[in-house]
Amino acid sequence: MGGNRMEKISSFTIDHNRLQPGLYVSRQDKIGQETVTTFDLRLTSPNEEPVMNTAEMHTIEHLAATYLRNEPNWKERVLYFGPMGCRTGFYLLLAGAYTSQDVLPLVKDCFRFVADFQGDVPGASAKDCGNYLDMNLPMANYWGKKYGALLENIDESRLVYPQ
Repeated sequence: MGGNRMEKISSFTIDHNRLQPGLYVSRQDKIGQETVTTFDLRLTSPNEEPVMNTAEMHTIEHLAATYLRNEPNWKERVLYFGPMGCRTGFYLLLAGAYTSQDVLPLVKDCFRFVADFQGDVPGASAKDCGNYLDMNLPMANYWGKKYGALLENIDESRLVYPQ
């Protein structure tokens, strides 16, 4: 199958020139009777601001995944938390059909945890991680604070993809 004949995937149909940092529903997929909601946690303005470095993204991934998989009300619904290849944000996949507003308190609490975390990053050892030296906790704290501040006063324009 030639690359020019393949269907464009949905995440490439979002106008990244108009996309601003926010918390968006990227997609909802039906798997049998279940729905999986993919959230776009966009921390930087694509193609305008510098992207995050891999060390802080890796640290945020470890911290947020640990937080989300331990959060008593949501942990059973967390399927995945991980970085976008473009390094402008993260994807959060949850079992169930949700809106951005539904998960806003969860994501706020998660990034408050990232912002305030001190000490040894969970899973940051040679035994637990394939690249454990690629960590930057102070920058993860910085991004946690920055994204957390955005979420505190977020409005509808940052909760629904721009048309």
